[in-house]
This record gives sequence, C-alpha cells and structure tokens, in this order.
Amino acid sequence: MANLKEIRIRIASVTTTRQITSAMKMVSAAKLKRAQDAVLQIRPYSEKLSNIITNVLQTDFSEDDKKYTEQRNINSVLIVLVTSNRGLCGAFNSNVIKGALSIALNDYNSLLEKKRVKFLCIGKKGYDYLKGKDIPIINYNSNVIEKPDLDSIYSIADEIIESYLKKEFDKIIVVYNSFKNAAVQILTKEQFLPLKIDIKKTEKAKNLKQYKADYIIEPSRKEIIEELLPKYLKVNFYKAIIDSIASEHGARMTAMHKATDNATELLKELILNYNKARQATITNEILEIVSGAEALKG
Repeated sequence: MANLKEIRIRIASVTTTRQITSAMKMVSAAKLKRAQDAVLQIRPYSEKLSNIITNVLQTDFSEDDKKYTEQRNINSVLIVLVTSNRGLCGAFNSNVIKGALSIALNDYNSLLEKKRVKFLCIGKKGYDYLKGKDIPIINYNSNVIEKPDLDSIYSIADEIIESYLKKEFDKIIVVYNSFKNAAVQILTKEQFLPLKIDIKKTEKAKNLKQYKADYIIEPSRKEIIEELLPKYLKVNFYKAIIDSIASEHGARMTAMHKATDNATELLKELILNYNKARQATITNEILEIVSGAEALKG
C-alpha cells in the first residue's frame, strides 16, 4: 500500500504541475500576440528611417556626421545585454548570455582583462548571472522588460548615446534575441555605435550635379542629420527591446507547451503503473483469502 500511496502523491504532483504549465502557456500566448504586433509595427518604420538616413548621408558626407559614424581605435567597449526578468523559457537567456560573453572573451579579451569591457544589463536574468562574475556592470534596468514604454527605453538609449559621444566607450554592441516566430528566436549581435551606414563614395555620388537626391532638405542638411541620427538610434534600441520581449514570450510558450506534453505523458505512465500496482495488490489479497480458506478446510 505504501507503493500505491507514493504513486498517488506523484500523480497529484504531476497533475498540479501540468495545470501550472498549461496556464503559463496560455498567458505567454496572449502576451506574445501583443508583443508580436508591436514588433511588426516598428520594423517597417525602422527600415524606412534607415533608408532615409543612408540616402541623405550619400548626398554629401560631411565632417558633422563623423561623431556618430567615425571608426575609432577601440580602447573601451560597452555590451548591452538584453534578457528576461523570469526563467522557464528554455534556452532563451542562456543563449543570449553566452553570445554576449563570447564577444567579450573572443573579440575583446585584452580589454576585458583591463576592465575596459563593461556591461549594461536590461533584464534581471542577465544581471543575476554577471554580478557573480568579475565583469564590470555600469547599470541595470528590469522595468522596461515589464513595461516597455517608449519614454523609458528612449531615456536609456539617450544615456548610451551620450556615453559614446563623451568617448567613454569607443564601441557599443547590443546583444539580444530577435523574434522570428514563436518557436524560433535568432541570437542577434548589433553594433549600435559607431553607426555602420553604407556610404557609396562613387564618382557619381561625389558629383552632386550628376547625383539626384531623393529628398529636398529643409531647413538644412546639418539640422536634419542632427535630428534623424539620434532618432534612428533610439528607434533601433526600442526595436531590440521589443524584439527580445516577443522572443521571450515565444520561447516561454514553446517551453511550457513541451512541459505540458511531457507532464501528460508522465501522468499516463503513472496512472498505468498505479492501476497495475493496485491490481497486483488486489490479486495478492484474493490469494491470501483463498489460501486462508483452504487452510481452514484442512
């Protein structure tokens, strides 16, 4: 009977677990829909803004543009690590953390040893992992993962841009999971600053009389660039955060779906074992009764 009791306890435990994972799957599915809509809305805007900036810069690349695009000697690097605040989402967090650490260890190991590779953690899981390591963390923010409002994300982007313009960092890289679909998240490593814009320095582009720009620029090219470049950077940063949030919900929904299926299979196996054990117990009891009855006859 002790064996039957143990199986009953396990059946109750697995049933409860299945209810939890099923509920988490449904919650993540609802959140995924909203996050996916946000991603699909911001991507075309970001792509169009990138095209505008590229075309405007191609008309006449000037010294004023260099503060965002100049390739400096790399003496200090900032890696922005975007993770989730909670687990139970498969390899979502471990993959992006490994991706960020591989950049630091493989590409900038000498700077890492000199404490010139620093991290900005967006999301609790990345921060919890790195704080136990001997790696400098300049800042940490988990609120924008829970409530990704535009003003808060733009404020963080402004701080990052300002640190680059003050030459506190020579390169800034954002590492996050890009959303493809509910089952697939793509580890993405983007150079945030300096901007990598394809400037076509052809003879045609240099000769403005032969080159027809797509835009009439008012009030001036300089003012437009000063307004558009920071805007473009902030939109890209917002897109990275939204992408990561959508990827998180997709990863959690997939993980909880698999966990629910596994719990269902385990539950079937436990019920089968319980029935077999119960049947064996009843059979033994019947045999004992028959044996007792035969003994009395004798």
